[in-house]
Amino acid sequence: MPELDIEWAQTWYNLWHLALAYLFALPVALDREASSRSAGLRTFPLVAIAACGYTLVGFSILGTTDAEARVLQGVITGIGFIGGGAILKSRGSVTGTATAASIWTTGLIGIAVAADRFEIALILSIMTFATLRLGRQIKEKLPESD
Repeated sequence: MPELDIEWAQTWYNLWHLALAYLFALPVALDREASSRSAGLRTFPLVAIAACGYTLVGFSILGTTDAEARVLQGVITGIGFIGGGAILKSRGSVTGTATAASIWTTGLIGIAVAADRFEIALILSIMTFATLRLGRQIKEKLPESD
């Protein structure tokens, strides 16, 4: 049986980044879950850690090359595909656009964490949470239109 060659410093580095991506996605996930949306507590953290994980793997394999941009492009496209599945059109109305946008933003949170841009991830987390929460409260106070 072959021995495992574990680089513990790299393992802890990756674990730290994945945990932060998860934590930064939680406010968005909790807000969506509280609103009984189709995507919630499970979806958003998984999107963030997946985006973070793909980015960490891509960066570690490719280093700093043009290939990094292709990795990011693939991650962003994949997240857009997931978000597209949240958008529904029925009887002249469209729903799920806020969920789709939130999924896309949560993916960027994961990418930002993987790139050591924690301030961007934090700001995205706060702004997404605030937009969803305040937007819903404002929308509830607006008069209904035909």
